[in-house]
Amino acid sequence: MRIADNLNAIKTGLPSHVTLVAVSKTKPVSDLMEAYDAGQRIFGENKIQEMAEKYEAMPKDIEWHMIGHVQTNKVKFMAPFVALIHGVDSLKLLEEINKQAKKNNRIIDCLLQVHIAEEETKFGLNEKELAELLTSETLKSLRSIRITGLMGMATFTDNPAQIRKEFLFLKSLFDHFRPLDAENCRLNILSMGMSGDYQTAIECGSTMVRIGSSIFGGR
Repeated sequence: MRIADNLNAIKTGLPSHVTLVAVSKTKPVSDLMEAYDAGQRIFGENKIQEMAEKYEAMPKDIEWHMIGHVQTNKVKFMAPFVALIHGVDSLKLLEEINKQAKKNNRIIDCLLQVHIAEEETKFGLNEKELAELLTSETLKSLRSIRITGLMGMATFTDNPAQIRKEFLFLKSLFDHFRPLDAENCRLNILSMGMSGDYQTAIECGSTMVRIGSSIFGGR
């Protein structure tokens, strides 16, 4: 199967309100261009340096999403162009994104990452930390970022009931905090679901899915 065929097959099955992020980490520009030529404009990378190199090499109508864990010292390398940062898990990181966005005369959209999995290895805020961050005075003062939604990753398991439970928990948090309406915080995006579990995620209310191997093949 060619990348374009894979992409079209997935897109055909997605509801119109769900945005597809093609996860292109570790893949060569030629693969990304095949997806681009088939109409894909949103790509997700998990390493800032790799994303910056691809940004330089590729057409400028692409939306680049940073989907990996972000180190504060690397934010400056993507601040000029990144469209959405998925994995924001601390106020400290938000402050750095705000600082670098301001330097570039931009407002950068961010998703707050919530820890919903049972694995310790996954990053993210717990329910209490999420509430504290969303209602903090510091957040209100950050004028160069926008919190546009939440993101979470389910446990890597073959148990569909557990995955569903974790996605529904994140959806309940999303619904709970959605009425918050600050100038720099409006929750519209619920980013959950990857190649193995995106159908379940959509059933549970996801509006953005991150799919890599089903488009580009295994790594």
